[in-house]
Amino acid sequence: MNSIARNVNIEALTITHVQVTSEMLTAKISDGRTVSVPLSWFPRLNNASLEQCQNFEISPGGYGIHWPEVDEDISIKAFINA
Repeated sequence: MNSIARNVNIEALTITHVQVTSEMLTAKISDGRTVSVPLSWFPRLNNASLEQCQNFEISPGGYGIHWPEVDEDISIKAFINA
């Protein structure tokens, strides 16, 4: 298997879209990637209702996601370093 490592400037990336299901948090990243991580990585989200998890705000600069009802913030780094 061939893999190509590339240097990514995280500061230049943004989250453009988010989807939350009962088990996964999926983000579309400005470089074209779609990355999914399990909700279990984030205890506050994992313990929240699906309705609460689906009430989020992407930060104006696209560097993170905020859940006001759950008081949770997740940076784009959680997806890029996954």
